[in-house]
Amino acid sequence: MLSKLYSATIFGVDAFIVEVEVDIRPGLPLFNIVGLPDTAVQESRERVRSAIKNSEFEFPMQRITVNLAPADIKKGGPIFDLPIALGVLAASGQIKSNLLDKLLIIGELSLDGRIKPVNGVLPIALMAKKSNKIKLLIPKANAKEAGIIKQLEVFTASLLYEVVEFLNGKISIEPVLVNTKDIFNKKKDNQIDFAEVKGQEHAKRALEVAGAGSHNVIMIGPPGSGKTMLARRLPTILPSLTLEESIEITKLYSIANLLPPDTSLITDRPFRAPHHTISNSGLIGGGRIPKPGEISLSHNGVLFLDELPEFSRSALESMRQPLEDGIVTISRSLNSVTYTSSFMLVASLNPCPCGFFGDPVKTCTCSSSQIIKYRSKISGPLLDRIDIHIEVPRINCREVMEKNSVENSCTIRKRVEKARVIQRERFSGDSVFCNAQMSKKQIEKHCQIDQNCKNLLYKAMEKLNLSTRAYDRILKVARTIADLEQSRKIKISHLSEAIQYRSLDRKLWLY
Repeated sequence: MLSKLYSATIFGVDAFIVEVEVDIRPGLPLFNIVGLPDTAVQESRERVRSAIKNSEFEFPMQRITVNLAPADIKKGGPIFDLPIALGVLAASGQIKSNLLDKLLIIGELSLDGRIKPVNGVLPIALMAKKSNKIKLLIPKANAKEAGIIKQLEVFTASLLYEVVEFLNGKISIEPVLVNTKDIFNKKKDNQIDFAEVKGQEHAKRALEVAGAGSHNVIMIGPPGSGKTMLARRLPTILPSLTLEESIEITKLYSIANLLPPDTSLITDRPFRAPHHTISNSGLIGGGRIPKPGEISLSHNGVLFLDELPEFSRSALESMRQPLEDGIVTISRSLNSVTYTSSFMLVASLNPCPCGFFGDPVKTCTCSSSQIIKYRSKISGPLLDRIDIHIEVPRINCREVMEKNSVENSCTIRKRVEKARVIQRERFSGDSVFCNAQMSKKQIEKHCQIDQNCKNLLYKAMEKLNLSTRAYDRILKVARTIADLEQSRKIKISHLSEAIQYRSLDRKLWLY
């Protein structure tokens, strides 16, 4: 007897439907799975057999063939355990239901018949809605993740026996409902705040500009000057996530199995800070079975690379294209996977290997050749893609001890959000959401400057030996500074401030 039902699998950040066909014929007992299954799918035979028997159902001692179609795409993971088990029970006449044609079924089985959670439920739910498969049967532990998708009936269960009883009409299961407004309205208490940062007003102003236009930032300064402290507080001044942005982030975390338990949506902007020993595939993404890397897990958030020169040169250079395009493509011999990676890069470094070159208190012990070798690890093309360069000098002890009133993150965020509103209105109808993403044509349209500004910019280009890409970056930053002041035109003061944020372009950078 033949049965057919529907499941799904993940490829990259997207899901696609898989038809699970189960055929049972008389013959010697045999259990075959075809359709390019990987080892995890092949091993599901033993899990399915034990789960069916331990759930007090009969496992047919006949020739069983399971086909996962389309057969030319690799299938991976334990996500097919539940649909295969239900297919076997349906083909052997133990399930008699018309619901199987209407359901999209996913789930991993334990040997005792419990249904365990799986990865990638959110992208599967989104695909189900687009494919008009409006009924989804998933593990109970994944209920909140799929329940955020409206116009989709999500049924959950924790036991194989419970699913069979539901399909046979003996029990009812109510669809899961999740209110996304309640999730976003839930009060958040930030554990960190910009008010805790004493001094470094220039650096805080630069990070405000960066947040307002989603610009990449690099900070240079001696150890203990507050670079990490500033970077970790940047997400607290960024605008709140929209529902669309939150879904994009949650999809990536669901695929990477990093979604916290009982979490339906990630509502805070990600902050990722990988160690400098991270591999290329860990940073960019990849592996035998491609997975999102740190740059994708930072999507719509902040990627902080502390001690930038300590990262491998190949890893840093591989970031150049994602920084420009907002996506990363991982190519393999038979296919390629594309992940979104629109993030703010915040990097920090010491001025030299010992960290005290130019410090007024401690003497630098590095030779000229050591300093040049250390700084040359960061290539010019990579620096060109970083809009704002900040010098973070040593803090005076008096500044730390004084109890002067300092702006908190909430106050700064209000200014940033106002600037972002202006940018959303400016780019409405385009695929651009902030100034940092402007194309060449958009720069020419929205970053027009008068003759005085042109003269100033021309002198800066000559004196600092700036590239054409750096020229564009200056105009983008100047546009953001003007937005923060609610100014329609870029003034010479805005341009002057933007030029100050290109300090590492000076010739003395290579000593």
